[in-house]
This record gives sequence, structure tokens and C-alpha cells, in this order.
Amino acid sequence: MEQQAVKTDVLVVGGGPVGLSLAGDLGWRGHACVLIEQGDGVVRQAKMDGVGVRTMEFCRRWGIVGDVEGSDYNRAYPQDNVYLTTLDGYELGRQPMPAMQDDRPPPESPQKRERCPQNMFDPILQKFARSRPGVSLRYGQRLLDFEQDAEGVTATVEHAATGVRTVYRARYLVGCDGGRSTVRERLGIGMQGKGVLTHTTNVIFRCAGFNALHDKVPGYRYMFVGAQGVWATIVAINGKDQWRMSIIGTADERKVYGDDELKAFAHRAVGRVFELEILSILRWTRIEQVADAYGRDRVFIAGDACHLTSPTGGLGMNTGIGDAVDISWKLSACLEGWGGPALLASYGIERRPIAHRITRFSTSNLEVMQQVPHTAQVLEAGEAGDRARAQVGQALSDGLRKEWFSKNMHLGNRYTGSPVCVYDEPESPEQIQAEFLDAVNYRPGTRPGARAPHAWLEDGRSTLDLFGRGFVLMSDAAHVDEAAALLAAAEAAGVPVRQHAMREPEVIAAYQKRHVLVRPDGHVAWRGDAMPRDPAALVKTVAGH
Repeated sequence: MEQQAVKTDVLVVGGGPVGLSLAGDLGWRGHACVLIEQGDGVVRQAKMDGVGVRTMEFCRRWGIVGDVEGSDYNRAYPQDNVYLTTLDGYELGRQPMPAMQDDRPPPESPQKRERCPQNMFDPILQKFARSRPGVSLRYGQRLLDFEQDAEGVTATVEHAATGVRTVYRARYLVGCDGGRSTVRERLGIGMQGKGVLTHTTNVIFRCAGFNALHDKVPGYRYMFVGAQGVWATIVAINGKDQWRMSIIGTADERKVYGDDELKAFAHRAVGRVFELEILSILRWTRIEQVADAYGRDRVFIAGDACHLTSPTGGLGMNTGIGDAVDISWKLSACLEGWGGPALLASYGIERRPIAHRITRFSTSNLEVMQQVPHTAQVLEAGEAGDRARAQVGQALSDGLRKEWFSKNMHLGNRYTGSPVCVYDEPESPEQIQAEFLDAVNYRPGTRPGARAPHAWLEDGRSTLDLFGRGFVLMSDAAHVDEAAALLAAAEAAGVPVRQHAMREPEVIAAYQKRHVLVRPDGHVAWRGDAMPRDPAALVKTVAGH
């Protein structure tokens, strides 16, 4: 008998945080979505533990901030980054950071970054996705192949345990299936970049009294420096009794360590023998690469499938979730009938430069660790050792400051060449490039392509709480009537645009122009002190026609 295909709006391949965010966001927008994941959905080795401020803004939109803040991570645990020889040896330097319970949002956002490892964050995203009508998460399923035509995508999926195959018929397919993406491979999309940076081994171990083994003030990340430089880190993975040790190798040699060798590394880091229970081991390759394209026709890729980066910066997952939010509202627009072809084409145009930005930045942080001045004198007592330790500690503190305070990498991702934004103001290419390269100094504003700024409304909401569903036209309350023709043009085209009257002086100042059109993803599509001469043309452009 001919098998009846399972129909859905979007088939998401891959059930990590990016795929879950995409499935949840599509469901939040009212669309049917099936997510398939070849694993069982249980995270046994947390590859990430930091949820960035922009991702937390999306969590705010989805109503899951309380779940993140209520995760099992010890919010009282200090977050200092500490540079040392061993935990019972010399401390070379320290970057103090507040515990999660003591931290506060920056002025530019209603949210702050959070410590929520992947084994805690993924279940939150699973719960969110499952809560949306029309979203189905199917584990133990792997994609075999797909074909696309003018109307949609037909995919063949196999149940890993039984071998039973299911055919899916979707309007669109998105591969969030990691660095070895089947979807990317089937599309024939290559990747470019530096390639392999290091071969690294991660070990999650349990030791309840770890900080009682030494005399240092507890920290979140301990970075160990020897005669040859930084060789390992140990991170407080839950702020309680679990720790992640990363043994930093080289690009040339992949080593496989046994349990006894791994325990010896931990003993070396602490400076003494102690009891630890190894919970999981992950051998992985640190890579810098970006995909040549982000999709073809009705099939797209997101997350690690289109950018691989060193975790030195905490931008891999957070950038992937940014990909998911960008493609989600554009797919939604096309599913609803008002989005044009330029909308989907803009996905890669907007997001690929961000991938190049974050991969280069993350590698530069690794290079600080690799190139920091090092000498055997850091291990020696006396004045020469003191000078060497001071030099290395200062170099690490100065070099890594941009990683610890990289606000502009999270909030300053501006789309400067998008076909669905209107750029009608002169700008200096040199200034745009300088802002793009600046990792630290975020300057909120409303130039087209930028994240629309946060400011508090009189009712206690953030301006960011206005965005998400459709377009929002932010208009100075004294000039709302000027937008009648634009709103009428949007209604005639079926493009969802609603107007918000800005009354608070702080909001009016933050938005800089009398009228600012904000997209569903919270980025500025257009702004002006006067309405465009052809409002219908503006609506067509921002909707992708």
C-alpha cells in the first residue's frame, strides 16, 4: 500500500536548543511543526552553560524567563573567572563577576545573561515547544533524505529503533542538525573558514567538596596556566557538585585519554590527589567555519549546521537561536500569505555576516589564551616568579576582558545589507565596520537593521514587549495621524502592522525619529521623521515583495 505522508507546515530536523527554539517559536506563531531528533532528547554532556542577554529577551517573549531563573543552577554561586597555576598554587589574576542572584540587567535591556547549562535549558525549551498547539517533538527519528518542489518538501524519516520509515510532507524544512548536518550535506552547501582549531576533551565530574580542596576564593571558571601556557579549565557546571574540565589540545593531534589519565589531569589542576566521579566524557573538535549559503529554495539550515565556532565567547548557541528567530517569522509570513520571496532570501543575507563576526571574535579569544606570554617562571617562588605571574595574569585579564564584557556581540548585531530593510540615510562604511568589529561598546539606536532599543513604558512594560507577532510602527504620540496612509497600505496588502504611540520622553529619545517601523524579530525595518512618499512601496519592501 502507498504510505500516506504526514503533513505539517514546517519540518525541523534536530532537537538541540536551536531546533527547539524554532519549533517553539513557530508554534507560538500558530503554525504546525514537527521536530525530529535522532537522539532521545536527554543532554548528558552540557556543551553550553550561558544564556546570553539577547536570548533571554526571546525567552521573555516566550514567557519562560521564570523557568530559566528557576533552573537547578545555584544562583548564589560566584561567577569569577580565575587564572592560576593550580588551585593550591599561585593565583595570577581574577575577573570578578556577580552571582546570578546579585546580577542586574544592563540599562539597555530588561533582561540579563543567565547561567543555565544545556542539560537544564533544553528541558525548558522542550516544555515550551510542547506547550504550543500543533507542535510535535519526535525523538529516535533520523532524516534519510528529502526532495523539494515548487509547493513543498517531501522527507523520508526512519525510526532508529524499529527501522520503520515515515514520509513527511512539509511546506518548508529547516536543518538544525549540527556541525555534521545531513540537511546541509544533501543541499550540497560547503563551509569555509580556518577549520580545526584544537582537539579538546571535556569531562563532567562530581565532587561535592571541590572548593574545600583549596584556599582560593571560589570562582565559576578556573583557567590553568603552566610552562607552556593555558592547558585546561574547570567550570562550575551547576554551582554545586558538578564540574566540567576541558583539556585544551592542539590542532594537530587528537589524544584519547583513559579515566585514570583524566583523573590525573584533575589532580594536577588542583595540586593534590582527591576523589572524583567521572560522569561523562566528550571528545570534540574546536572549529571555525561558516556555511557558503543558509539554504536553497524551501530548505534552510540554522545553528551549528551553518556556523561552527570556538565556545570562547559563549556565542554558538545564542547565535543559533538568533538564526531560529530570524527564519521563524519569515517562514510564518510566507505561510500566512503576506511574505514575499525576498523575505526568505534575506535570511542568509542577514545572518551570514553575524556568523563571520562571532566566529572571528570567538577564535580571537582562544588566541589570547594560546598566545599569552608564558614561561616556566610562573611556577617558581621568588621575585622573578612574581614578575612572570603578574605579567601573565595581566595579559589574560586584559586580553579576555572583551570576552567577559562582550555586550555588543549580543545586542549589536545589525543587518546592514538586507533587501527587506530600507536604508535611506547616508552612513559611513568605515563607521559601520568599526561598530561591527567592536565587541564591547553597544550603542542602542534605530538605524535600519538594528535591534530596536529597550526603554520602559509607563505601564511597567519594556518596549521590547511590544514586538514579536507582526510589525509595530512606533510613532511619536504627537504625530500618529501622519501614519494613516502607511497603515492603510499595510492593511490592503495583508501585512500585520499596528501602531504604538510613544508618549514617554525616554522612549521618544531612544527611538530617535518620529516614526520607526519594527519587524516581528525586533529589528528596525525603516525609520523617518516624515512618512515615505509611497507607503505601499515601503510595505512591499519590508514584506519581501
